[in-house]
Amino acid sequence: MCRFVYYQGAPIHLSELLTEPEHSLIHQSFHSHERDEPLNGDGFGVAWFVEGDPTPGVFRSVSPAWNNANLVDLARVTRSGRILAHVRAATQGTAVAEANCHPFRMRGLTFMHNGDLGDFPSYRRPLLEGLSDAAFRSIQGSTDSEYLLACIADEWAGAGPDLDPAEGLARALEAGLRKVLQLWHAAGLHGQLYVNCALTDGNSAVACRFTTDAPENADTLYLHQGMRYACVGGVSALVPCPEGRASVLVSSEPLTLGDEWEAVPVGQFVLVGVDQEVRRRPCEVL
Repeated sequence: MCRFVYYQGAPIHLSELLTEPEHSLIHQSFHSHERDEPLNGDGFGVAWFVEGDPTPGVFRSVSPAWNNANLVDLARVTRSGRILAHVRAATQGTAVAEANCHPFRMRGLTFMHNGDLGDFPSYRRPLLEGLSDAAFRSIQGSTDSEYLLACIADEWAGAGPDLDPAEGLARALEAGLRKVLQLWHAAGLHGQLYVNCALTDGNSAVACRFTTDAPENADTLYLHQGMRYACVGGVSALVPCPEGRASVLVSSEPLTLGDEWEAVPVGQFVLVGVDQEVRRRPCEVL
């Protein structure tokens, strides 16, 4: 499975998350602590937002993250207050191609996924038939993650304007997962679904930890809130800060060695408001 991190807070250099720290995301790409297979070398991607622009910049490549000089240079000079970064371990049978690298952008949403939609080829066709023309045309690759995003984007496009933005994202994600689960059940399959993911519209965000398998088999996901994230002398740190300047991070693995990280329970959504306010609620899919 893959590794990812979502960051929201005061602008930082991408390098503070991706390349400088001892347990940066690049380090996780070849020495993951919480996976049986420590390598995540089937490509990487990073998306970052800048003030006043709702569409993020995205850089993706099929080269291993630890061996990409362009990423190191880009990360050194680019700052953002909202970052999505992902290192990929491709699902068996899925092509290693730039179009399959996360994060994905689609119709105002940016999305990344760690997991697997079990037996996906068996219900890929009916899933496609249920998409809008706009969602169908938006798919560029072959990974199950992008098809899931297409379902979510359709639900989000049809959401009412009065919803709280983070709750609107959560409901779209919930409905997209429910649609996939219905197709999975109808096909009578035995493979499990594993969905750790993060979704943002550029202002608010939602992340979830979900599986149809036993909870102990779910992929890991952690949350930090309440302090400011920084990289000091090549070491990730969470430091006290004035009110309103705290960071929110959702990550496959803790980025620091302290006990400041909370494991996200299986079956839970983490909703992040534009002001870094964090709420949790159950993922009401099953």
